[in-house]
Amino acid sequence: MFRAAVDIQPACLGLYCGRTVLSVNGSVETYGDCGVCPRGQRTDDHKICRECLGSPDRYDWLYLGFMAMLPLVLHWFFIEWYSGKKSSSALLQHLTALLECSVAALVTLLLSDPVGSLHIRSCAVKKLSDWYTMLYNPSPDYITTVHCTHEAVYPLYTIVFIYYAFCLVLMMLLRPLLVKKIACGLGRSDRFKSIYAALYFFPILTVLQAVGGGLLYYAFPYIILVLSLVTLAVYMSASEVEFFKDLLVRKKRLVVLFSHWLLHAYGIISISKLDKLEQDLPLLALVPAPALFYLMTAKYTEPSRILSEGGNGH
Repeated sequence: MFRAAVDIQPACLGLYCGRTVLSVNGSVETYGDCGVCPRGQRTDDHKICRECLGSPDRYDWLYLGFMAMLPLVLHWFFIEWYSGKKSSSALLQHLTALLECSVAALVTLLLSDPVGSLHIRSCAVKKLSDWYTMLYNPSPDYITTVHCTHEAVYPLYTIVFIYYAFCLVLMMLLRPLLVKKIACGLGRSDRFKSIYAALYFFPILTVLQAVGGGLLYYAFPYIILVLSLVTLAVYMSASEVEFFKDLLVRKKRLVVLFSHWLLHAYGIISISKLDKLEQDLPLLALVPAPALFYLMTAKYTEPSRILSEGGNGH
């Protein structure tokens, strides 16, 4: 009965256009005209708008975790950058940024459907085009466009914007008062620079999600690995870390090292998805490998040593 009811309908063009269910009488459904699906629904194989009743899989949560980490990591970077070497307020600002992002994530989940629960319902991501439904609006007569743009990956696309909005609001409510009271060691113009930086990178992150959300969804594990490797090498080089004892001189260096190791592990888990634990868990043993390789080879690439050996060769 269901298939017959679908077959008698005129063709519904467009990759993401569908018919909404107007009423259900027993096993017979009545459908509306072909058009955009309501929020929280996407088309099935028969071009019928169906409510998203699934849950995000492990990879979806890892993607959301990556998007949630971006503002936090940027907060920490700019706080460290502008706090100054003698400032004792950096740690408290780091903790405040962590609190802001954590509360923002919690509130975002609680306000998502179903409201009041940390569980969210979602549509499964099937392909890259699901993120860019606005590019697949059909024009049957090449003049009139049927607009069928909707969130086929509900709520993975919009939930990130909501999270960023809460992060920004909480930062503006908490951070200025905190910085004004504790950042006494900084100049009047320097103490708020980490907040000013956030006012720049939040719009950039928003545009990045709006334009490249689908690309980030498939590429974020590799982005994490590459950036964490590059930043670790740059940091150890700038800090003149050449031996294991150099890491023990300052606790801050160990914190940075372990933070990068956590990012390495996150990237490896995101790539493998831990589908087969007996095969994927041993890969985590590779997490310390880049740092160990750097420490074992740094002394051979020191510029002064290369120049001296070159001079002796002549």
